[in-house]
Amino acid sequence: MADLRAALQRFEARYTMDVARLYAEHDEIEAQIAEEEYKLVPDDEEIKKKAEELRRRAEESAARAAEDAANALLDFAPTAEAKKAYHNLARIIHPDLALDADEKEKRHVLMAELNAAYSSGDQVRLNQLVNDYRNSPDLVSGETIGDEWTRAIRQIYQIKARFAALDAEEAEAEASELYGLRLKVEAEMAEGRDLLAQMAARTSVHIRKSQRRLENLKNVNQAQEEYVKEKFGMDIDDFRGQSQS
Repeated sequence: MADLRAALQRFEARYTMDVARLYAEHDEIEAQIAEEEYKLVPDDEEIKKKAEELRRRAEESAARAAEDAANALLDFAPTAEAKKAYHNLARIIHPDLALDADEKEKRHVLMAELNAAYSSGDQVRLNQLVNDYRNSPDLVSGETIGDEWTRAIRQIYQIKARFAALDAEEAEAEASELYGLRLKVEAEMAEGRDLLAQMAARTSVHIRKSQRRLENLKNVNQAQEEYVKEKFGMDIDDFRGQSQS
């Protein structure tokens, strides 16, 4: 599961840098186009609503792309909850507290898992490790039949709980849109095609077309403003206000 999680994180970083930022750029240009169209017919409520909606979408796309890019570049900043879970368990399971070599080895393995979960910001796994250790068969001392029975029950519980958690985590990951896109990209790659590069190329074409349309609309609006200024000596907004009164 750790391998799948790491693979999805790497894929998300590439998708953000190669494709998502272009989607955000295209959304921004489309918003500007709608705003230029509204300047041509400022009394059209439908065009006004369209411009407002596209502006909201552009702002959301830009914020999402910026957040994804920042997450891909910045190191994990642990939350207070993560710090508490980490320090509480690290204090209990530290290998130096082991009574024999076997126990020390187990603690080293658990400590490595704890460090990996903490460094990756996996709060779910941190909580899982705390719960696993709290119910660990190693915490049951004694050699009576009852002690052995308790240890066996705890061990079975741990194994079942871990498998259930892994199955749930894997199912959630595989149900995500990101996982589905990654599968498509891998299938295309097996055929010698780079799907993300194709998506980026198509979006770049749309950006260039939209940019030309935006420039044309800006030129039309500028020409209209210059005509009103030259003909009537007024700003176009004042001219429209006077025409409507």
